[in-house]
Amino acid sequence: MSYEKVLQASKIIIGTKQTVKALQTTTVQEVVIAEDADRRVLNKVIQIASEKQIPVTKVESMKKLGKACGIEVGAAAVAIIN
Repeated sequence: MSYEKVLQASKIIIGTKQTVKALQTTTVQEVVIAEDADRRVLNKVIQIASEKQIPVTKVESMKKLGKACGIEVGAAAVAIIN
């Protein structure tokens, strides 16, 4: 399950803006997005990940994704860095 991947990752980038920036500037291993997040917010993340052929994994809950990242609020997108 992808929540475990986020928990076990040594370095992650949290949030859509930061994930977009990471996709453009660093080596991203995988992107995890929450299905319950606003689609308009995620479109740019999905588009750039697709262009760079980076796998996108979907999880069901922003709240659970945020908790897996160690934050108190939900997270729409997380980038797992190499």
